[in-house]
Amino acid sequence: MIIDKESIEKIAHLSRLELDETSEEKMLKSMNEIVEWVAKLEEVDTEGVAPLTHMTDEQSVWREDIAKHTLSHEDGLKNAPKHDKDFFKVPKVLD
Repeated sequence: MIIDKESIEKIAHLSRLELDETSEEKMLKSMNEIVEWVAKLEEVDTEGVAPLTHMTDEQSVWREDIAKHTLSHEDGLKNAPKHDKDFFKVPKVLD
């Protein structure tokens, strides 16, 4: 597979990128290098190789989800610059 200038222009359009002639040439060269690299990977014999799902054999140790040392509602609001009876008050960010 070879990526041509038309493909670069289409990808740039879909990505909402404005590329000048120099940038298009650099992108064309880079993308073709990536395609060549992937083609080289396809040549590797992977028969009998199990798919890699994790980078290491280590397993995550999950702990039981038990709440400990929680703040009371009043303590949680105590240091808030602005609050009402139940909630933090923050400046409006949407109209």
